[in-house]
Amino acid sequence: MQLYLVTESGSLRKIIKVDFNENKVFLIDDIKTLYLWFGFKVTDKKKDLSLKRTEKLKNQRKKTPELIILNQNAEYGSFLAIMDILKKGLKAGGAFEKRPELKIRFNDTQELIEAGIDPDFESEITVAAHNLAQENHPYEDLCRKLAEIQMKFIKGKASEKEIKKKTEEIYKSSSTYEELCWLIAELSKLFEKNL
Repeated sequence: MQLYLVTESGSLRKIIKVDFNENKVFLIDDIKTLYLWFGFKVTDKKKDLSLKRTEKLKNQRKKTPELIILNQNAEYGSFLAIMDILKKGLKAGGAFEKRPELKIRFNDTQELIEAGIDPDFESEITVAAHNLAQENHPYEDLCRKLAEIQMKFIKGKASEKEIKKKTEEIYKSSSTYEELCWLIAELSKLFEKNL
């Protein structure tokens, strides 16, 4: 996962967390999905530039990711499940440093190189998500599992009450079964690698 602030000119600046400011645009690159988030005070010109830059990024990929456009206070679906993590940042505590396990080992697309994503990492997530889906857990159990790992990522340890509240938020988010499996697999792998 890579986070970007979209500047006034439409260029992308890597960041480590998202502050969801009403005057800003953020692009969250989740490999299979590109989330483009607009603060409610963003100008139409900046929205257009942001969309053009995101479309360019999308079209440069070998596997075309899904583009989801979100507006402040109208977020939905799987994005709701990752908002707290985006606010906290991808690495807990201290200054962010590029994770060495995500360095490119192969000359793949320029976009993968810019994002610092190892192509094998996506494969690991895909296999883990597939295996999880094959286990046929009830939807509610996946919501709970995702809530637990999110809270572990954010706080290290959370109370049963906090986990239950987060589980309910995820359940109400209208995420698909596959999205939950992907998010659980991705966050689990990120958590393992951050450790």
